[in-house]
Amino acid sequence: MSIVFEDHFHFGPDDLRRILDAALQTGGDFADLFLEYRVYNSIHMEEDLIKETSESISLGLGIRVWSGEKTGYGFTNDLAFDKILRAARSAAAIASSEGTTAAAAGLIRATSPLSVYPLREAPHRGDLTGKIGLVKDAYAACQSHHPAVKKVKAGLQDQIQYVTIVNSEGLLVSDARPLVKLTCVAIAEKGAVREYGYSGGGGRVGLEYFAENLSPAVIGREAAREAVQLLDARDAPAGEMPVVLSPGHAGVFIHEAVGHLLEADFNRKKTSVFWNKMGRRVGTSLVSIYDDPTIPGFRGSYAVDDEGTVPSKTQLIEKGVVVGLLQDRLSARLMGKTPTGHGRRQDYTDYPIPRMANTFIAAGEDDPAEIIKSVRKGFYADQFSGGQVEDSGKFTFSVTSGFLIEEGRLTAPVKQATLIGSNVEILKRVEMVGSDLTFGLQTGSCGKEGQDVPVTDGCPTIKISRMTVGGRE
Repeated sequence: MSIVFEDHFHFGPDDLRRILDAALQTGGDFADLFLEYRVYNSIHMEEDLIKETSESISLGLGIRVWSGEKTGYGFTNDLAFDKILRAARSAAAIASSEGTTAAAAGLIRATSPLSVYPLREAPHRGDLTGKIGLVKDAYAACQSHHPAVKKVKAGLQDQIQYVTIVNSEGLLVSDARPLVKLTCVAIAEKGAVREYGYSGGGGRVGLEYFAENLSPAVIGREAAREAVQLLDARDAPAGEMPVVLSPGHAGVFIHEAVGHLLEADFNRKKTSVFWNKMGRRVGTSLVSIYDDPTIPGFRGSYAVDDEGTVPSKTQLIEKGVVVGLLQDRLSARLMGKTPTGHGRRQDYTDYPIPRMANTFIAAGEDDPAEIIKSVRKGFYADQFSGGQVEDSGKFTFSVTSGFLIEEGRLTAPVKQATLIGSNVEILKRVEMVGSDLTFGLQTGSCGKEGQDVPVTDGCPTIKISRMTVGGRE
């Protein structure tokens, strides 16, 4: 079943049109409202104790006005009608023009055809005792996995976000977005060596997910396994060599190195290396990249974006050729394109910008085992901890853990590696793509312009013919 929207705002169509008209009063040619009510719950366990449980509620409204290329934005957490009108007039003043004052169209309620929240009950309605039990189960499994595990942290966060989006073109649409994640951190020690392991899961699902899909015990043991494995890992080798990216976890590499630079705002401002690459080859024919906000249950999915647009699976690169961008309404308007449903914002205090949702490289036809067998001497990049990408496409990525590849086999575990290169260069060196498309942990968020939004990324096993690996000789 899908979660049912609850109206926490209690404004009728006439009230909403009055607000929109106030926002348009100084010559704006478009205005929209974003109303948000959010309930957030958190549980944290450490040192064998439930250290904290918390619940918070936020409520507010954001108002955006366009006039040509100018944008005004105002917001308020006081939904008294005079306070809302004041915020609307503030946004209008920022985007003022000498044009004719427009009036908002009559509002017509719309519904999304998508069903992307597969759950029996929204996680925020779950019993606190049951939630604490999930956290304790993950904690205990991690703690008991190996004597080297000396400290454990486990936590569960869940939320429900009710939104209503209204605009001056007559759109009125609402959505109720559940979200949950259960995470575990293990700290293992061996002499003077200390290593960390992390695991988790969740998505836009109910608490039954942790009984039917991914148990707390599995999450806890995986965090412990990673930390213990790193205790005996050697430092990564340095130099240029073949690199194999692991399925799922290495999706963050694609997200950062390629995905951001295919967001439309960077391209219309000509700050992305891809701004003039539409229709041009940037990778081998094995590379096809998509972003799909419509995958049921995924952390980055939604029924409508934060501008009220129904999202669609969007192809960015097709067989090595740039074919699309992630568009919000503003970029689409200025570029003469159609919005793809990727206008997202952190909350009502922020205006929407083009953002990724669930980004991945499509599966290929190669056997993953054969990919590894094809490498005589190289590096297998397994777990990533983040990285930096410049507008030029140059990147550095930190690899938490991986393995040496020797004579076609994974051998010694390694740590503290850095992958260095440029995205176009690397895309042109993709030599094999596995049939094992997998998505990473359903726990991640993406930051851009100070705004964090939930995302997921994925990839199959991928062989890059050569890449610079930073480590120790």
